[in-house]
Amino acid sequence: MIPLHKLASLTPAHRLRKAALEFRAQEEALAAGGSFDAGYARGLLGLLARDDAIPPDVREDLGRLVLRLGEDPRRACNEARHHMLRLTGRDAADWDLMDSSGLSAEPRRVLPGFRVYLEDVRSPFNVGSVFRSAEAFGVAEILLSPFCADPGHPRALRSAMGTTRTVPWRRAGLQDLEGLGPLVALELGGEPLDSFRFPERGVLAVGSEELGLSPELLGRCSHRVSIPMGGSKASLNLGVAFGIAARARFLQG
Repeated sequence: MIPLHKLASLTPAHRLRKAALEFRAQEEALAAGGSFDAGYARGLLGLLARDDAIPPDVREDLGRLVLRLGEDPRRACNEARHHMLRLTGRDAADWDLMDSSGLSAEPRRVLPGFRVYLEDVRSPFNVGSVFRSAEAFGVAEILLSPFCADPGHPRALRSAMGTTRTVPWRRAGLQDLEGLGPLVALELGGEPLDSFRFPERGVLAVGSEELGLSPELLGRCSHRVSIPMGGSKASLNLGVAFGIAARARFLQG
């Protein structure tokens, strides 16, 4: 923790950035069940509530949060942190948001025959999002093409929220898909998802954000499935589309 007298000596912009980090550290301690320094958090809020560089309405709210610390310290620190982010000109990105659920101590439900193949998905954020949905919807294993983004990339780790440690994965070429069951392409122009019956054992293939699945992989797929949509854009973010398809497979058991 940065001593309050040192925080007070910083430039306003530097002070706000450091305060945001301190509030996040307090949130993380509370989420992990660790020690929470209520006196420090109260002093930090009080310091900021008296800071003339902060708009009056925000200072007033920070003063209110001093009282809220005793009732709901984690929410008070969260609100204060987001005030700091806005004041520094930063909108909260996905990696600024803390996952309140954590990983359950209970073993997750896995569908043993349900695998996913990601072909040349370039965005680390999308790869992480796929991992998070895969963990929630029983995927037994994720197979990544050689040119897929690395699940260990910082942006992938942020969007995966720890699930890269719980969902098995490996690199794989098209030849490695043989023997894993029928391949199901998640692509436009296929059978509507809500009427499709997934094979009990098989691989759901998801293509790149820009080009979709390669002709070679499409040629290997026994089925093509699509998500019915009503919008004029007729497209979804890759991670969202995968999550919808994975849930449909999960509900079929």
